[in-house]
Amino acid sequence: MRPLWKGSIGFGLVNIPIGLYSATEESNLPFFTLDKKNKARIRYKKVNDATGAEVKQTDIVKGYKMGDSTIIMDEEDFSKAMPEKTDHIEILQFVAEKEIDTLYYEKPYYMAPTKGGEKAYALLRDALKKEGKAALGTFVFHQREWVCLLKTSANALVLHQLRFAEEIRSTKGLELPEIKAKAEELKMAATLINQLTKPFKPEQFKDEYAEKLLKVIAAKAKGKTTKFKPMKVVHTTDTEDLMEKLKASLKTTTKKAS
Repeated sequence: MRPLWKGSIGFGLVNIPIGLYSATEESNLPFFTLDKKNKARIRYKKVNDATGAEVKQTDIVKGYKMGDSTIIMDEEDFSKAMPEKTDHIEILQFVAEKEIDTLYYEKPYYMAPTKGGEKAYALLRDALKKEGKAALGTFVFHQREWVCLLKTSANALVLHQLRFAEEIRSTKGLELPEIKAKAEELKMAATLINQLTKPFKPEQFKDEYAEKLLKVIAAKAKGKTTKFKPMKVVHTTDTEDLMEKLKASLKTTTKKAS
């Protein structure tokens, strides 16, 4: 695997040389658009909104709306705001993993030690595991400075690029219920939750849509047709008699377990 970024982690006075690797990949199938008449690829042109004429890439600039004015920005303007290039991730503090709301998680990357960093890498990884902690720091990637969270996953250190606080939208404007659950209903719901609680096994959850779509494509390539079963959408807003529904749910889960 080729690293996307090379640098080091600062752990107190300890310096750990590492490489950063993508930890995820999309499961979506790579489709492209065609003209159905001759199967030619569709290309998208950039056109002037006022004249309708095509615009060359060299004539395209970026603008920012400020009040009634549009401020034109050039590359030099952007470079003035860029952080100082650095290949170092300085750990600023440690936190309990559960303190970080999953809303802040944006993208994960694997971290692996480069030559000479194996021992210090293992030390940080094992210490984080032992204490149940994660590390917060900053790093410069793709010409921007990001907040990052370093945590363990299996035998690896994983860097999670985090969203900034201003990127998280408020719940203001959502119609959220102010009512409190009844004690008896809450107890029954807790029982149901505990009955359905199992260890998380990610391999059990698959992208079935992509899998089925590949079968459709393969069949079509052979000139065959596949059966079409429309998705059944069930809408329900009935929340009356919660206790009876909870009791029925518990009976169902008990039968499945036996």
